[in-house]
Amino acid sequence: MATNQFSSLEFLSMHQPAPFRGEANASLAHILAHAIESSDKPKHQIAREVGVHRETLLRVMRGDRPIGLDEAARVLDVCGAFPRASMILALAGQEDLACEWMRSEMGEFLEDFFTALPGQLERTLGRRVEDLRPRWANGTSQLVARMLAKHIDDFANRDISMSLPR
Repeated sequence: MATNQFSSLEFLSMHQPAPFRGEANASLAHILAHAIESSDKPKHQIAREVGVHRETLLRVMRGDRPIGLDEAARVLDVCGAFPRASMILALAGQEDLACEWMRSEMGEFLEDFFTALPGQLERTLGRRVEDLRPRWANGTSQLVARMLAKHIDDFANRDISMSLPR
C-alpha cells in the first residue's frame, strides 16, 4: 500500500539534482529522528516493527543512510505520526512544522487535506485545471487559510450562541 502512495513523490525526488536529494534525505532524517526520539516506543521496537535492523534505523536518523519514502512512511506510521503530512511538509522545507504537527489534529487535517485535494481539484475544475497558473499558488493558500479561519470562527460563534440562555 505505501509503495503506491509514495511512488510518485519518490520518483520526483529521485529525478531531482543530487543537491535536492541530499536536502530531501536530510529533511527526512530530521523529522524521522524527531518522530523516533519523541515516540513512546524504544528504538529496537520501532526498528523491528519497520522491518530494519536497529543500526540501520540509527544511521537513517543521523542522515548517514538514504531512506526511501515507503520506508520513511513506515517509520512515521510506527511512531504514531501522520506520514504523508509529515513528509510533504519536510520535503517542502517546513521541517519544524512537520515535527510540531506530526501527531496533532493539524497533522491529521493535513494528511486528509493532501490526500483529498488533487481529486477535488480534478472534479471541481475538470478541464479548467489546465488554466491554473503556478503564480496563483501562494494567494490560493492564503485564501484557503482565511476561509478556514472564518469557518472556525463561525463554529465558535454558533457554540457560544447555543450555550447562552434564552
